[in-house]
Amino acid sequence: MAKIYDRVALIGLGLIASSMFWAMKRGGLAGEITGYARSDETRRTAREIGLCDVVYDDINDAVRDADLIVLCVPVGVMGEVMAQIADAVKPGATVTDVGSVKRDVIDKVMPHIPEGVHFIAGHPLAGTEHSGPRSGFAELFDNRWCLLVPPSGTAPEPVAKLRSLWEGMGSNVEEMDADHHDLVLAVTSHAPHLIAYTMVGVADDLGRVTDGEVIKYSAAGFRDFTRIAASDPTMWRDVFLSNKDATLEILGRFTEELFALQRAIRQGDGAHLHDYFTRTRAIRRGIIEAGQDTEAPDFGRGGNARK
Repeated sequence: MAKIYDRVALIGLGLIASSMFWAMKRGGLAGEITGYARSDETRRTAREIGLCDVVYDDINDAVRDADLIVLCVPVGVMGEVMAQIADAVKPGATVTDVGSVKRDVIDKVMPHIPEGVHFIAGHPLAGTEHSGPRSGFAELFDNRWCLLVPPSGTAPEPVAKLRSLWEGMGSNVEEMDADHHDLVLAVTSHAPHLIAYTMVGVADDLGRVTDGEVIKYSAAGFRDFTRIAASDPTMWRDVFLSNKDATLEILGRFTEELFALQRAIRQGDGAHLHDYFTRTRAIRRGIIEAGQDTEAPDFGRGGNARK
């Protein structure tokens, strides 16, 4: 594919940033790719594995002269990081992010966007339970969705350019309103993560089932919960605090459904349980038919835990 940006700066060098680097290199989508991470150790690792063409020790050096700046930091510090780099961003540049909450990120970042700079919020719906600069791989975004949330009044050209980049990295791209995005993600990602954390926590607290038994006899359901619950704790803490209203709404609905199922079990209402489970199976079939998973076990990862 043709080069889309001359210079791209990745701020934060974890799973998403490292995968973006390898995907951009795979597709020849950027001229030079610079990087910055807060931790000395992360920067050292990035240099060691060849992640980014140049890794800077100063965040402003990393973003200077960049045509695209990608904020790959926890959503809780997006605004703070944008304030830090605002003076170094060149006019005409585009700033985007990869956070899984959009309304809060837009509200925190937009006040620090300089005149003549475009901000287009983004969220690639791709990831694994692994984090850090070594965890990335070029195929992470292949046939996954990336949602773009341009604030109203954003010029069409920078949006089209960013869309081309994500498509070049393998993603399907769609634009979405920030509040709707946050509600959709509360259903598809945020609440399920919280439920997974809770179930693993219950197993940990249940004294009558030993740690050894939980590990030794884990059936697929619990094993998948532990995979989700192994995700980065800082990132998920910030997600729940930043998407509080939508997450609480979905958790309220979840609690109502759970009470209804408890009642059906208590009353021996097999018909209710069967109907409910039949309905939920259809959603799984829809996900497979949409190409977002396979019928293979282990979340369609085919034994490769990185994907």
